[in-house]
Amino acid sequence: MADKKAGKKGSSPNVYKYYKVDKDKLTKLRKICSRCGKGVFMSVHKNRHTCGKCGLTEFNQ
Repeated sequence: MADKKAGKKGSSPNVYKYYKVDKDKLTKLRKICSRCGKGVFMSVHKNRHTCGKCGLTEFNQ
């Protein structure tokens, strides 16, 4: 069998989609799921926010 390479170390570049850094200030760009809690961000669609973990959908008005 071929050797499989272990997972990469370090942070994923996708993490930069969720936070914005301005000098000493860190802001979250996406909404946090109210059902799952901290650490679970909701995806942004045209007219709604959706949690990929629990499936909660909140529609914009």
